[in-house]
Amino acid sequence: MDVPATHRVPADHLIEMLGDARKRTLALTRDLTGEQALGPKLNIVNPPLWEVGHVGFFHDHFALRTLYGLDYRHPDAEALYDSGGIEHDARWGLPLPDWEDTLDYLRTVQDAMIERLPDGLASEAQSYVYQLTTFHEDMHGEAFAYTRQTLAYPPPDMGSISGVSPAQHAGPLDGDVHIPGCIHELGSDETVPFRFDNEKGVHAVDVPAFSIARAPVTNEAFRAFVEDGGYRRREFWSEEGWAWRSRAGLDAPVYWHHADGHWQVRWFDRWLTLPPCQPVSHVSAYEADAYCRWAGRRLPTEAEWEVAASRVPAGDGRGLLPGKRRFPWGDTMAGRVPANLDGDRLGCVDVAAFPEGDSPLGCRQMLGNVWQWTASVFGPFPGFKADLYADYSAPWFAEQRRVLRGGGWATRSRLIHNGHRNFFTPDRNDIIAGFRTCAL
Repeated sequence: MDVPATHRVPADHLIEMLGDARKRTLALTRDLTGEQALGPKLNIVNPPLWEVGHVGFFHDHFALRTLYGLDYRHPDAEALYDSGGIEHDARWGLPLPDWEDTLDYLRTVQDAMIERLPDGLASEAQSYVYQLTTFHEDMHGEAFAYTRQTLAYPPPDMGSISGVSPAQHAGPLDGDVHIPGCIHELGSDETVPFRFDNEKGVHAVDVPAFSIARAPVTNEAFRAFVEDGGYRRREFWSEEGWAWRSRAGLDAPVYWHHADGHWQVRWFDRWLTLPPCQPVSHVSAYEADAYCRWAGRRLPTEAEWEVAASRVPAGDGRGLLPGKRRFPWGDTMAGRVPANLDGDRLGCVDVAAFPEGDSPLGCRQMLGNVWQWTASVFGPFPGFKADLYADYSAPWFAEQRRVLRGGGWATRSRLIHNGHRNFFTPDRNDIIAGFRTCAL
């Protein structure tokens, strides 16, 4: 099997990753019984019972079948769980196994994967495939988190981390950082231990000098836009954005509600007072664009975003050093992660939190809290070639999806880095996404 060049990983680390991802999947779904196991038929969610089975199928297909040449662990696995072959709306009508049998399928697949790992270092193929399937489960874990938000289900019971409050009071962080112009190497090279196909094709881009906000736009700042009639003023919206807003019938972000003179925001199944200094979240790229026009600002390109997250200023204060960091704070994720990642808080924190995670240029929360919309349309980097999971990127290049960077509070820290590219259509306001702005 032809797999991309990958750093070899100790087998015990792969086993630990598999177990940790599964623990998170179960924490996010194990209480969804009865009608909640399927939920309503919406084009932005999957039936949770189907989606959990699909997670097992992905491991089954790419590890057991593709890597080892084994038969599927469930005789009907492909007919039930292959997302490439099953239309979205058909997933609610499939003869799905119940929860007990679904979880038994997942255990059987995982046990077979673990049994085939050697002592010591896994092979390059095993290292790649096992990380691919684990990161895929991590992405679905994040989807389970925002599916529960979409459907107003209760917050999940995360065990030892469930008692952490969604609020961390650190206040606002105003102002811009001026960043000198530079030639930037956009994309992830071989020093990144695991790269998705859309990150590859490192290429030089000319990034003129710009100024970018130190932190994402807060609820308080976005509230001013809302209360100034921003959702009713056509001049701030693109043609596509205005058509979307009109169809959606929104006068504020989808989970906001104004009652008794105060703004509230829905957090899973309960209403909370709108936290003023947390980043605005669950807004579409259309809403972000409209806010920028109202504020006399703009969204950064993904190249500008990456420069702000990864580059180091030169000692003379006028230029940037060559090279870039893998994370804003350095090149490793060792120790306590200085970012709101991994779902530990089940929600956002104030934009001034985690100062220890600042980029060298002075931007805070480049990773974690909320995904950040950019102005860039998702497309291939030069020399793009689809990797083993051919449907990961290539089918979506023609959809005018927008690039998001940075990860949100439910994103796993082992997945995210400065070069990771997420991509959604600009209408999606169910995902954990906000934005930061640049000066015009």
